[in-house]
Amino acid sequence: EVQLQASGGGLVQAGGSLRLSCAVSGLTFGNSAIAWFRQAPGKEREGIACIVSDNDDTVYSDSVKGRFTIASDNAKNTVYLQMNSLKPEDTAVYYCAARYIRCAAIGQMYNSWGQGTLVTVSS
Repeated sequence: EVQLQASGGGLVQAGGSLRLSCAVSGLTFGNSAIAWFRQAPGKEREGIACIVSDNDDTVYSDSVKGRFTIASDNAKNTVYLQMNSLKPEDTAVYYCAARYIRCAAIGQMYNSWGQGTLVTVSS
């Protein structure tokens, strides 16, 4: 059974930083793509970052590029999202998700999802 656990959310001031973690089990990490999505109140779910485990290729949405960094530690089966220069509009529930081999922009294409972790950015 594939399981993902997102953690690390909390309350931060605008301009601050936060690091989220996604612990993955039940799949071959090197054959997986792991992505971060977020959903803010009244908005659609948004894919923001993805990493391909076997070659560390990454992709970002325009809304976070230059501020957020996704990285994987294959030995620990964990993917991280380093979030810098946080803005109030980054406030959302953040989810990690997994699918086979390749990243995809659409959340419906991911097979496995973790529970979300709430990030609140105050102004």
